[in-house]
Amino acid sequence: MIDFSPLWKTMEQKGVTQYQLIKNGIDNKTLDTLKKNKNITLLTLQKLCRILGCTPNDVVQFTEDN
Repeated sequence: MIDFSPLWKTMEQKGVTQYQLIKNGIDNKTLDTLKKNKNITLLTLQKLCRILGCTPNDVVQFTEDN
């Protein structure tokens, strides 16, 4: 299962808001997708990493689906 909770922690640590993500090319629909832990494209993952100056491990983790 995909879990984007590391994204929200990374954003908080770096002082990046959802508004800043929107200004940098992440749309509201994608933010909603992230909040619901649904699939995103690798391009979106790359954009998030570029905006936050981090690696994919700081954005997403995979958990066992029980």
